[in-house]
Amino acid sequence: MKEISKSTLKRLPVYLSYLKGIPADGSAYISATALAAALDMGEVQVRKDLALVSSGGRPKVGYHRDSLISDIEAFLGYTNTNDALIVGAGKLGRALLGYSGFAEYGLNVLAAFDLNDALIGTSKSGKPIMHMSRLEEFCQANKVRIGIITVPAEYAQEACDRLIACGIKAIWNFAPKHLDVPSDILVQSENMAASLAVLSKHLSEQMEKNKEQL
Repeated sequence: MKEISKSTLKRLPVYLSYLKGIPADGSAYISATALAAALDMGEVQVRKDLALVSSGGRPKVGYHRDSLISDIEAFLGYTNTNDALIVGAGKLGRALLGYSGFAEYGLNVLAAFDLNDALIGTSKSGKPIMHMSRLEEFCQANKVRIGIITVPAEYAQEACDRLIACGIKAIWNFAPKHLDVPSDILVQSENMAASLAVLSKHLSEQMEKNKEQL
C-alpha cells in the first residue's frame, strides 16, 4: 500500500460520500477541480489525494465517477469485511451494535460485551451481548482484530489492555480517555467533548456577530 497521511485518509471518505450522492442521471465523469469546488477544498490537495488512490484520471475529462468510487473503496479497504466487537453495552454500545450502516464501510460488528448481567442476551438487532468473561474465548474463536470501546472513562484503559491481550490490533475509542498502547496498536479516538467545544465556539461567535449588527 502507498504511504498516505492521516489527514488524507480522513478526506477520502468525504470525497466518497459526495461522489455517491451525485444523482445517477448526472455526468459519468468528474474532475478534481469540480470535486474541490463542491467540497470547498483546495484543488491542488484534492488532485494529489486522488492521484494516490486512482490512476484513472484523464486530462480535460477527469475521473469516471463509478471507477473512482471503486478505487477509493478498495484503497480504504471497504471491500474487505473486518470483524469487530464492542466493549460496553450501554446506550451508545447498543446503538453501535445495531447500526447496519457499518457494512457499507467493510465493518461487521459481531457482538458486544459487558459486566452487567442485566444486559446479557440478544440485542434488538439480533446480535449477542455477552459477559466480559467470554471475551478471550470469543476473540480467539473469531479472530477479531478490531475493538470498539464505549465504556465510561475510568474503565477505558482496563478495557483497552484486555482487548490487546486478546489480540486486538486496532481500537476505536469512544471513551473520553487517552489510551496508552504499544506502538503497533492503532487507536482512533472520537472526542465528543472536543467536537462539542468547536460547535459551541462557532455558535457563540455567530451570536456575537449578530449582536454587533443590531
